[in-house]
Amino acid sequence: MANETKMDRILFGDNQFFGVNHMSEEKARQQLMRFKDNAAIIEVLDIAYDAGVKTFMCTTHDRMAGVCEHMRKDPTRYKDFVFYPCMPYAHKYANSVTEVGPLETIKRFSAGSVVGTLLRGAMGAITKDIYDLMKLLVDGEMKAFKGLSTPVIFVQNVVTDLLLGMGLHGVFPEFHKYVRERYGAEAGFITMNMPALLDVLEKQGIENPIVCSNINKIDFRMCGGLELYEKTIRERRFRPVAMSVFASGAIPPEEALEYVCGQRRIESIVFGASSKRNIEQTRDLIRKIDARHAGAATR
Repeated sequence: MANETKMDRILFGDNQFFGVNHMSEEKARQQLMRFKDNAAIIEVLDIAYDAGVKTFMCTTHDRMAGVCEHMRKDPTRYKDFVFYPCMPYAHKYANSVTEVGPLETIKRFSAGSVVGTLLRGAMGAITKDIYDLMKLLVDGEMKAFKGLSTPVIFVQNVVTDLLLGMGLHGVFPEFHKYVRERYGAEAGFITMNMPALLDVLEKQGIENPIVCSNINKIDFRMCGGLELYEKTIRERRFRPVAMSVFASGAIPPEEALEYVCGQRRIESIVFGASSKRNIEQTRDLIRKIDARHAGAATR
């Protein structure tokens, strides 16, 4: 594909802000309390930004609207700040469907005028046109990011893997096409089964896709297994983004990053942290290991 996005090597994630920790419920609860105010989130984002980690890969959680508004109000300060929205934030839709039903949920979260929304929502409900519904919900999710830099828009793994499992593979190229044409962005796909997803994306004609998946040395939440992932990264044409590289704290930082950086074709590494020390330590380790590998490659 022409004009492919050059992604930063280091991306900053948002799990710590919303109480997501796959190993410790108590740590997740503590983080949720710490970041109950947007000011606390923005303080950590400022630390990361000043440390040179300028791309924020974030869910479309309701709280992001306030963070985005803060960035919009100070364009000089945040002129190089980049968002990679990851949608949908499934919990808000599930909660809304429970509260008000599916059609009211579409009206609540969609973009555009009330009349247009109703008409498009009704059409989607009657014809079951999943592509139009997808576009409607993408527009709703992207409202918060208006005027900000969003060069890559990801589908969350809960939806990617649902579509993958249900055989609704035609949604992938439709999403890919829609975000490019409407938002000037590339599509990214988060998955818990990277090898299987790549097979489908290839068959759907999506060339050199951006795919984010768990990649770590202990095979933590890697469907298909470590050996298959390593072979896929080594041999397939795509742009891998590694997440869960520390396996939620199960692997020491330097050991974890030595492994991930050793998979030379990984384009970006996403991590979450909540302190200046951990952000700068992770940045420095990635840069140090990358520099050592680059030096070894030239010898």
